[in-house]
Amino acid sequence: MGHKSKRIREIEKLVDSTKVHTLEGAIEALKKCPPVKFDQTVDLSIKMGVDSKKSDQQVRGTVSLPNGTGKTQRVLVFAKGDKAKEALAAGAEFAGAEELIEKVKEGWTDFDAVISTPDMMREVGKLGKILGPRGLMPTPKAGTVTADVAAAVKDIQGGKIEFKLDKHNVINNGVGKISFSKEALVENIRALLAALMRAKPASAKGQYLESIVVSSTMGPGLKIDLREIPTT
Repeated sequence: MGHKSKRIREIEKLVDSTKVHTLEGAIEALKKCPPVKFDQTVDLSIKMGVDSKKSDQQVRGTVSLPNGTGKTQRVLVFAKGDKAKEALAAGAEFAGAEELIEKVKEGWTDFDAVISTPDMMREVGKLGKILGPRGLMPTPKAGTVTADVAAAVKDIQGGKIEFKLDKHNVINNGVGKISFSKEALVENIRALLAALMRAKPASAKGQYLESIVVSSTMGPGLKIDLREIPTT
């Protein structure tokens, strides 16, 4: 038996991580866990009954969390002139053209999201090796290649998140902070689950959502009762 930290022992007394929970019950349990020095992220991890190796069974899309994610995203916008000014006015942290492209080429990645105007994409495309692996490459499908840079910045700042299947057939997203009200977190989780249901590939067979676990950064992972999934 290894020595468990006092915190983990306390959590085990408070929370039964073997049973399935309602969404409300799971959030209540996470909130009861002993606090840490920072505002933990609440994560949703969903095992999907699809095969990520099949191109017709990809699950991906975007959803706006009604109560935001609780974290301010540092948005980088590749745009020229007035468009760059619009982006900064809308709350982008960085906006510009060639000079920023050079900076990223040199390995600078101090940002959480990237937007580009269509005319910049030929140049931005050359940053594929840097932006691609980090999931930061702008795409028209995600709404991040657009002439309306101000709206795209506001979307990202307002809690718009992208979900996609990883190679283990799991979707994992932050859905807010532990300091959010229980209602706000439940509402965010329901919005993400509803978006997943809408993104169901036509060729998906059998059970589409196999298991759902909600956790906080330093807290336990709690299984959610699958009857909590919105059917519409």
